[in-house]
Amino acid sequence: MNQEKIGKFIAECRKKQNLTQEQLAEKLNITYKAVSKWECGKGLPDASIMLDLCSILKISVNDLLSGESIEIKDYQNNAETNLVKLKKQIDKMRKNFKIVSYFFGIITIIMFIGNMVLNSIYHDSWDNTLYSSIGLIVSFMSCLFWFAASILSFKY
Repeated sequence: MNQEKIGKFIAECRKKQNLTQEQLAEKLNITYKAVSKWECGKGLPDASIMLDLCSILKISVNDLLSGESIEIKDYQNNAETNLVKLKKQIDKMRKNFKIVSYFFGIITIIMFIGNMVLNSIYHDSWDNTLYSSIGLIVSFMSCLFWFAASILSFKY
């Protein structure tokens, strides 16, 4: 999907409805900066407000995702093309989340091993030092990041 084309289309439709960016943003309960971001081609509307946006602008979601008003004869073809593009974007997000999850997993293992090595070098016994406050915090935080990244990779 071409974000710049979609942004220009949003601006065009907004102006046809005699709305300012602030007025459109107010109707959608968002900031005018978000509307400006879309219209500059630096982002797309969130899926949760897309239907409301289309209703306000009096366009279809297919028109919005295409960045132009679609003729009835081309509607089916454009709808399928938009679905394929959307699927590719979702797959790319999933891949990125998995990479982040693996990254945090490796960091967690490195931090945990590093903590164990440092404790063994600087302390005589493992009894009280393995769960020292700093080591525990570091290990806990790295595990938390890994867990969060893993959850996100499964969610998306």
